[in-house]
Amino acid sequence: MDLVPALEEPLKKVLGPATAKVMAEHLGLHTVGDLLHHYPRRYEERGQLTHLADLPLDEHATVVAQVADARLLTFASAKAPRGKGQRLEVTITDGSGQLKLVFFGNGVHKPHKELLPGTRALFAGKVSVFNRRLQLAHPAYELLRGEDADETVDTWAGALIPLYPATAKLESWKIAKAVQTVLPSAQEALDPLPEPLQAGRSLVSLPEALLKIHRPHTKADIEDARSRLKWDEAFVLQVALARRRHADSQLPAVARRPKPDGMLSAFDAKLPFTLTDGQQKVSKEIFDDLATEHPMHRLLQGEVGSGKTMVALRAMLAVVDAGGQAAMLAPTEVLAQQHHRSITEMMGELAEGGMLGGAETSTKVVLLTGSMGMAGRRQALLDLVTGEAGLVIGTHALIEDKVQFHDLGLVVVDEQHRFGVEQRDALRGKGKQPPHLLVMTATPIPRTVAMTVFGDLDTSVLDQLPAGRSPIASHVVPAADKPHFLSRAWERVREEVSNGHQAYVVCPRIGDEDDDPKKKGKKKPSPEDEAEKRPPLAVLEVADQLAKGPLQGLKVEVLHGRMPPDEKDAVMRRFAGGETHVLVATTVIEVGVNVPNATAMVIMDADRFGVSQLHQLRGRVGRGSAAGLCLLVTEMPEASPARQRLTSVASTLDGFELSRIDLEQRREGDVLGQAQSGARTSLRMLTVIEDEEIIAEAREEATAVVAADPELDGLPALRTALQALLDEEREQYLEKG
Repeated sequence: MDLVPALEEPLKKVLGPATAKVMAEHLGLHTVGDLLHHYPRRYEERGQLTHLADLPLDEHATVVAQVADARLLTFASAKAPRGKGQRLEVTITDGSGQLKLVFFGNGVHKPHKELLPGTRALFAGKVSVFNRRLQLAHPAYELLRGEDADETVDTWAGALIPLYPATAKLESWKIAKAVQTVLPSAQEALDPLPEPLQAGRSLVSLPEALLKIHRPHTKADIEDARSRLKWDEAFVLQVALARRRHADSQLPAVARRPKPDGMLSAFDAKLPFTLTDGQQKVSKEIFDDLATEHPMHRLLQGEVGSGKTMVALRAMLAVVDAGGQAAMLAPTEVLAQQHHRSITEMMGELAEGGMLGGAETSTKVVLLTGSMGMAGRRQALLDLVTGEAGLVIGTHALIEDKVQFHDLGLVVVDEQHRFGVEQRDALRGKGKQPPHLLVMTATPIPRTVAMTVFGDLDTSVLDQLPAGRSPIASHVVPAADKPHFLSRAWERVREEVSNGHQAYVVCPRIGDEDDDPKKKGKKKPSPEDEAEKRPPLAVLEVADQLAKGPLQGLKVEVLHGRMPPDEKDAVMRRFAGGETHVLVATTVIEVGVNVPNATAMVIMDADRFGVSQLHQLRGRVGRGSAAGLCLLVTEMPEASPARQRLTSVASTLDGFELSRIDLEQRREGDVLGQAQSGARTSLRMLTVIEDEEIIAEAREEATAVVAADPELDGLPALRTALQALLDEEREQYLEKG
């Protein structure tokens, strides 16, 4: 029996069960290799103090600082009514700023003796706010003084002390000691980079990089290690994506070329406008792909309102012309119904296949959603299996086993980040041969993210708005600092309505009994937490207040995801028809809703939404010839990160710029996993915004390596690294979900 390789040794054997349990549960570290790849977040120099001014709120931070002042206070409390409660307040400084530490109750005695003015120590804890000032409550600390300081600091790499991403249960210095224990195993790390690539780019070996990242003697050591470890991450990831592209390119598909005098020509002939240069260019890329005998895998990104649906519809018509069927998958019923309505309107008599008055070259366009009546559903399924319907638009109901196609040639996925990859693959599996795939998103994605997250898709970008779209003015409304700004916002809504236009008001939650936090037995927040912790504003409450107050006399309706589908559709129809003045809604209107007469949007508690979500929502106004207005209402203080985020959104309409800001704030998400929401990331060293060059070069190298040796038979260490990165299922679903 083989011995377990050193890097696969479980941590509980090396560090003991208690430490290993905390590392597994709180940091996701299970083996020696996992711990070696848990890199320091930054480094402290012995003679230098951290910038307290840069502490991140709500994160565990470690700082090296000096005690400036320590006071033991007594106070009365419920447990100690005679004034015997004790609180120790310690002020630490680093020359850039000050930070308060607080200890309560029995926890005050040890720090009271040890944390005397002038003492230097490492402090670790969760940064919180009390009375509008940053503080650490009950931080763990490790003193740095006398000979002990030298020994402590030497244990942490001489002059540079590595500070690790830590948790309340395990401070940075304890992680450093654990790393110290396993560091000798780094010598046995298998090197995934091919020898020529390493030499050609003057990269240090992997064992050397691991040693230098954890025990650097100079800043140059850290740079060497980072350059090398970034290359590992970028290259192994790009090899995984290159293998996926290679496998896809080997699949067979039916080439779909439109007939010269078919539906596409008839559709183009009746368009009342000319396509933008961007639409023509992207359409050509798509038609070239459709004409090949392996499946198209293309990502179409376009700003809100850049005309993606038009491009997708022309591709769908081309496939129907060529004898196939096309399916469009939408994330919500509201959006599926909207697409169905706008596509049948755009096609006119071309969508009346089999009906009296239908054009000679025409087809049926069917809608398939989960809430349809039995009769309508049965007819739709029949139209699909016989081929009577060339186009189908639907929600995930399209994926069910009962749904069968006559000859599925193209799948268009709208707002793809809303769908798991399994769902998309299930729909693709309904073709006799793999159908072509077009994925659309209105969330602009920086080029490097497209290369990592969507690395197996070819990318087309529509960055030109069609003629006739209007500019949108955006402003932050600080409701707490300047309440009269909010009053003015409602006046602006009334002005838009009196000019014959309509408005949206967006709230973060619905507000019916199911999601009322008071009903869930939540603790009442303390007064200082009130602003941050109050429940988000709700559609039902806000609509009621507006109808009785500032928007009295206007027709106000609500729209949210828990309404019955026919009710939602009726509300949307009334709003689209101009019968409703103001629609108070949740983010159900975020994607695809198109009412050109709606010119104003007020987003309540705007700080509760992400950057790209705000940009999406804002794209619902200014869709006609009149200018759009978007007001971002918030109670957050001016200096807060949430407020700065809103200022960024208000300052630019460039979605690509905003996506960079968004990404910098959220990090990259687990680029391989199904969760795309930040926090956890399979990229430890690489940042997809700053390392654009490395990612682009790694993609080229990876493509060449896979072309020469698709199975990586000649590169066993790379294969091992790939298996560690992806279990087989994950490689299967690498195409982003």
